Amino acid sequence: MTKVNLGLEGRVAIITGAARGIGRATLQRMMAEGVHVLAWDIDPAWAEEVDHIATPDGVKVAAFIGDVSQAEAWQEAVKSALAHFGRLDFLFSNAGISGPAHPVSRYEEADFDRVMAINARGVYLGLKYVGQHLSAEGTGVIVNVSSISGLSGGGNIFAYTASKHAVVGMTKSAAVHYAPNGVRVLAICPSPTDTGMMGYAERLVMPDDPQAARPIFTQGVPMGRYAEPEEIANVFAFLISDQASFMTGTIVPVDGGTLAR
Repeated sequence: MTKVNLGLEGRVAIITGAARGIGRATLQRMMAEGVHVLAWDIDPAWAEEVDHIATPDGVKVAAFIGDVSQAEAWQEAVKSALAHFGRLDFLFSNAGISGPAHPVSRYEEADFDRVMAINARGVYLGLKYVGQHLSAEGTGVIVNVSSISGLSGGGNIFAYTASKHAVVGMTKSAAVHYAPNGVRVLAICPSPTDTGMMGYAERLVMPDDPQAARPIFTQGVPMGRYAEPEEIANVFAFLISDQASFMTGTIVPVDGGTLAR
């Protein structure tokens, strides 16, 4: 990946959902920028995988295994970042699940609770525990991943839509709260992105030919395609840099023009 110098060298980020998709692309982008990363995922196999990731000279990556819906995991993640790297500057709160594709009238309570626990409670806990640390330091940036479904209705993905609206609200509230302490809080709202989550959605729509489902998901995107995970990672890199120093509480669509229609 081509390195663009944003002045981030030596800083430290926590990335949740780092094993794949947008999280993995952001991990790669942060390494290219010289950022040390506590790479968080729930899969125990992730720790061994991280041991085999090639890192640029001087850049360190440490694995963290935990459930983002648990407060104890967040407390340990902050401690782990400080133990490994001696500081903590950024959080990319990216972990999330889509949940079942059902409207509200057919959405099971247990499924709703699970989606909200990961997508909304997980973001809340990151804002709380990482935010507390950054606020005490008087500097830092938190970027949450919402979705264009957090800015509109989401059809059959009821809990996912609810959770992503919650992320938008929490981002704005936390941005106002932390601004006097020098901490910026923002959210990225991607349109469909070429990740495993969209692969799952494609298989639900057309089990026999998932690729044929892509026109269904891109028909409302003026640019006519999915976002690439790297394109979302690029926005994160900009938002945490000093080039975005007067941005906080901002909800940033990265959507190929979807919301401009």
